[in-house]
Amino acid sequence: MVFWFGTSNRTEPMSVPNPVWITEQFVRLSCFLGLREFEMRGLSNHRLSCCVNTLLQTLNATWELADILEKWKPAGGRAEDNVPFQLKRVLKMMQEDLPHPAPHQDFLHCLDRNRIRLSTQHDADEVFLSILDFIQLQMDERTLALEIQSLYKISVETQVQCLQCNNVQTRNSHLLSLPLHIKEDRNSLKDCMISFFEQQELRGIDCCFCAQCEAKTPTKQGVKLCSLPQILCIQLKRFRNIHGFTHKLNCRVTFPEKINFSELQRETFSSGFTQNDCRYILYAVVVHSGGAMFGHYTAYVRHRVNHRWFYADDSRVSHSSWEDVQKTDGSSYRGTAYMLMYRKDPKEVDQLPDLSG
Repeated sequence: MVFWFGTSNRTEPMSVPNPVWITEQFVRLSCFLGLREFEMRGLSNHRLSCCVNTLLQTLNATWELADILEKWKPAGGRAEDNVPFQLKRVLKMMQEDLPHPAPHQDFLHCLDRNRIRLSTQHDADEVFLSILDFIQLQMDERTLALEIQSLYKISVETQVQCLQCNNVQTRNSHLLSLPLHIKEDRNSLKDCMISFFEQQELRGIDCCFCAQCEAKTPTKQGVKLCSLPQILCIQLKRFRNIHGFTHKLNCRVTFPEKINFSELQRETFSSGFTQNDCRYILYAVVVHSGGAMFGHYTAYVRHRVNHRWFYADDSRVSHSSWEDVQKTDGSSYRGTAYMLMYRKDPKEVDQLPDLSG
């Protein structure tokens, strides 16, 4: 199709520009003028990729991760097989203000070559931890790799006390996400945390070996916090094996938008815990809909600049609200929160209205 313009003696027709080109130029002009019509890019579902799509939205909202990856200058090697390299590329494309979904097939195929297969249902927490593992294994700049690990690193101290001789054994380790057991009833996030850190008695076949008694004895075991990270990832363990079959618990788990760890019991912390400010704010929620053997993942994420909530369902991204996020606690017939991601930022916590659950 062509158009004639004006009344001059023009002899050559003017072609109509490509519609996609017009849209992209409009978006760039809008950004220049301070208008942000397209604030988040969706991701097309490519061969059952909703799990990875959802995690990419949460990783994109973790701007600390993208900032570290941006400083990384890969030395070379097979870039198509390198998960952190492909992650850096896709996060950069997702931060562009364009209306169409971000191209992420290279990242998906890279995961597939690293044994996170396409066309397969995956557990979001397992894929999340695998991506963090690949970053540690495949980044050639160790300082930056460890800096990324430190973003998520929860240092804990496990204490095992023999109930016969009272000998106490301690072991320091770290977690990259906090796996919280939930009850088949109404739960609160605070109750789940208290349950995770309280001591438990182990008897019978669960007895532990005591070096002093030189035998397996009844023991008391507990976990204490040594330090908290900048990004606190929490997994609500909704999937449970019962009589050899995996079941999903759709019970209610309420969670706040803001949480202060210093309000937990003193027994939760190790003697060496020295952090003064333990306030966190929720910025991303991974939601699972369906049963244990099938389902669909979506995400709620908070925008970095305006702090508004968005809902990402593969390629569809829409504005949302804290009230919508709260409804994923299991109280309604919709998807249930499976992973919660909190950020430590006292300034941001102070600036936001009090919307705790």
